[in-house]
Amino acid sequence: MLKNKIALITGGGRGIGRAIALAFAREGARIAVAARTAEQVQQVANEIGNDAIALVCDVADSESVTRMFSDLRERLGDADILINNAGIAESATITNTTDELWHRHLSINLSGTFYCTRAALPAMMKKGWGRVINVASIAGKTGAPYIAAYSASKHGVMGLTRSIALEVAATGITVNAICPGYVDTEMVSRGVERITTRNGRTAEEALDTLKKMNPQNRLVTSEEVAAVALLLASEDGRGINGQGINVDGGAVL
Repeated sequence: MLKNKIALITGGGRGIGRAIALAFAREGARIAVAARTAEQVQQVANEIGNDAIALVCDVADSESVTRMFSDLRERLGDADILINNAGIAESATITNTTDELWHRHLSINLSGTFYCTRAALPAMMKKGWGRVINVASIAGKTGAPYIAAYSASKHGVMGLTRSIALEVAATGITVNAICPGYVDTEMVSRGVERITTRNGRTAEEALDTLKKMNPQNRLVTSEEVAAVALLLASEDGRGINGQGINVDGGAVL
């Protein structure tokens, strides 16, 4: 389905990014996984094999993004598919949200998506084909206590997605977002730890609280998110543009 398409996945060393990289590789894509930590993405590249490569990049740094795309071009070629998955999620009451926490979320989650998309689009436009898939969140569509910085950054990703999608709609490129609920990843595990520390609940009780936010009473899997990404990247998904597709069991309707 994606034979010989070059796919760049940021935040590709674990969780959703790793699942997308593996799924795309199974469909014949040539994979580049990127993150700030070389060790994790190298492990994923080794797991995939073939000519998969690992790239080191801090998406919050525009110069680092420029270097990543230059390295990708030299080693594999220009990206046909960009998965903007790198992100962070921290929680705090609004009065305890420091300048650093606020700017960290905007820099990584929002500016990082912008920098990578801006860098990827020229080559896609030249080819007349491309896919940009942003891993956002249902927090990009609704608010929740204690995640003002995270929610604001993901709302920004949704606005960016919709605007760019319309700008490039006639060029053979689609731009979409996937909006997961709570996913069974290390990021959610850290969330469970924060709940137990803050509220004195057991880890099992904290996890149950997160599961109950999904009407299906479960965590979403990374593979479910990857399956949606595959559809959006495929020719069958070419009519889907500017959308934010929820993968949350019906939590946000």
